[in-house]
Amino acid sequence: MISKVIDSPVGHLQLVANDHALSELNWPEQHTHRLAQSSKRSKILDQAEEELGLYFDGQLHVFHVPLTPTGTAFQQQVWTRLATIEWGKTCSYKTIACGINKPTAMRAVGTAIGKNPLPIFIPCHRVVGSDGSLTGFSGGINVKRLLLAHESNLVIKMCLYTSPQYAMLE
Repeated sequence: MISKVIDSPVGHLQLVANDHALSELNWPEQHTHRLAQSSKRSKILDQAEEELGLYFDGQLHVFHVPLTPTGTAFQQQVWTRLATIEWGKTCSYKTIACGINKPTAMRAVGTAIGKNPLPIFIPCHRVVGSDGSLTGFSGGINVKRLLLAHESNLVIKMCLYTSPQYAMLE
């Protein structure tokens, strides 16, 4: 396992990978792996850093870096479902529970989401309460709010500038 700490608009992030895939994204207070940044180049860490940069620039909506999150079969099922939530969209814990055919497992889904080792890459920030309220997030509610605003603002801007009524402005 090797790691790399990168700067981002939401603070320093620690990326952890093996030779084949990205396994963790940790927030500053969660840098659980005190791995020395390797002088050895890692294609996976470089790709993850590049894709995060493109994401924060609004140029990438779907990540392509290989991921290998470690978790139980249930957690894997939840994380696979999270990966289907589109850029700029949100859904509820109940929607996730129903999407994995366990409609009464909302609390277990919430727990699995809270253990997501690859936030942003596996977009758990897009899960909100049934009433639309912002709920827990490993990076903190303020970071969740920033990520959702980042995606929403870009979606709104794209809709405005591609609307036919604005065509004459170009």
